[in-house]
Amino acid sequence: MNIDIKGPKVFYEVPFDIPILGRLQISETLIVSWLVMIIITGLCIWLTRGLRVENISKKQAFAEMLVEMADKFVIGNMGEKFKYMIPFVAALFATSLVSNLISLIGLRSPTADLNTEAAWAIVVFTMITAQKIKTNGFGGYLLGFTKPIAVMTPFNFLSELATPISLACRHFGNILSGVVINGLIYAALGVASSALLGLIPGVVGNVLSHIPVLAVGVPAVLSVYFDWFTGVMQAYIFCMLTTMYIANAAEE
Repeated sequence: MNIDIKGPKVFYEVPFDIPILGRLQISETLIVSWLVMIIITGLCIWLTRGLRVENISKKQAFAEMLVEMADKFVIGNMGEKFKYMIPFVAALFATSLVSNLISLIGLRSPTADLNTEAAWAIVVFTMITAQKIKTNGFGGYLLGFTKPIAVMTPFNFLSELATPISLACRHFGNILSGVVINGLIYAALGVASSALLGLIPGVVGNVLSHIPVLAVGVPAVLSVYFDWFTGVMQAYIFCMLTTMYIANAAEE
């Protein structure tokens, strides 16, 4: 096992000699993604233990509220015939939300890696395509690229490919921008703190100039937007677009 530390972030590279797959590299993104899945699984197990029909606990009431919210979200956007999509959309929202907010405890968000959103987008795109084929048949799906006129076929094909790309890049860009901006703010406050406190003469100024005093408190306030608000909104938007794309595919 080799552990390489590169730059300001820690990158775990664990090569395995697998004859079929070759060298399998496990990155920080993958490790934190596993942690996200463990957290969500643990919460689900905890929330669903000791369920009762009468005299329910606050924990059960909260769990039932989450289920009702997921039901209303999917049925409201997709209709009753897509009730089977509720577990998928709920799992997608929970994974996105926890992945976005896990940066609050100092871990690098998996959604700051385009590979994560790309994998989600490919799954959603596959479901959209399957729904179109189910609705129109394979021939009808291919014929749809020629509408309204045959000359539009290349553009319709590019528009189809743009769906997963836009899904992935929209989510990734917003999360990564928050990570970058927070990093720049920390660095700027550290430099400002060193310059300001360095004006104090003597040993006191020399010692305090190495302590990023200004970096304490201000980033926490800004994280209310960049971590909490943006994280929740991007998870909601990704799921909203997913339900809309799949529902529209059933009507084409």
